[in-house]
Amino acid sequence: MNDTNTRIAFIGGGNMASAVIGGLIQRGLPPADVAVVEPFAQARERLQQQFGVTAREQPGPDLEAAGLVVWAVKPQTFKEAAAQARAHVGRALHLSVAAGIRSDSIAAWLGTERIVRAMPNTPALVGQGMTGLYARAAVGADDRARVERVIATTGEHLWVGEERHLDAVTALSGSGPAYVFYFLEAMTQAGAEMGLAPEQARRLAVGTFAGASELARASSEPLQVLRERVTSKGGTTYAALTSLENDKVKDAFVRALHAARQRAEELGDEFGR
Repeated sequence: MNDTNTRIAFIGGGNMASAVIGGLIQRGLPPADVAVVEPFAQARERLQQQFGVTAREQPGPDLEAAGLVVWAVKPQTFKEAAAQARAHVGRALHLSVAAGIRSDSIAAWLGTERIVRAMPNTPALVGQGMTGLYARAAVGADDRARVERVIATTGEHLWVGEERHLDAVTALSGSGPAYVFYFLEAMTQAGAEMGLAPEQARRLAVGTFAGASELARASSEPLQVLRERVTSKGGTTYAALTSLENDKVKDAFVRALHAARQRAEELGDEFGR
């Protein structure tokens, strides 16, 4: 990174913050340039032992040296955390990974317009994350580039031009890993019911998902074409997909994603006041 001499502060030290901190340190950011505000003593001790960073219970004047503040707090605690830190972070660029909390609320709470919202997902913990990003108008090209360098430590990213689209990002990729695990559970259960050992069924299911995802990533062809190539009329895949279609699984799944998007919007209404 080109700006390893600029301090980064994290408000919240949970799994997502840990994924970013670990990636930054692997890329050369000195632990001394990372400050974390984390109210839970056990989490502070883990961060200090694992990464060698400074972790404090409450925000203080040391945050004023941070050029970037990453907000990795729960939506329901964001407003309170912002009130506690506001006096110390006015000059910083702000990156929020809190689901649902809109940038208008964050700007009002912090008194700044230099805000980027991010919607990451849990594969960031293994460097395979997918993150949607939205920047307010006051965020310049250099600020965007800095955010990209930080997010790159966790995987891939894409920018959206309208903030409301982050609710769709939340529904697709933010909550998406849970959908994958849900289908993996079903595949593993079916494999065990058909006589495989549970660990065998899990390995087959996980390997199949990983391989199919990589094939889709590497291919420029439509997903429908990739699916049809595996589906011979009257064959085993055809039997399975016909069963899914008869049960209207795709329709139910699409409705589920709309429900997730709706809940993301509600979180902004509920905790953004």
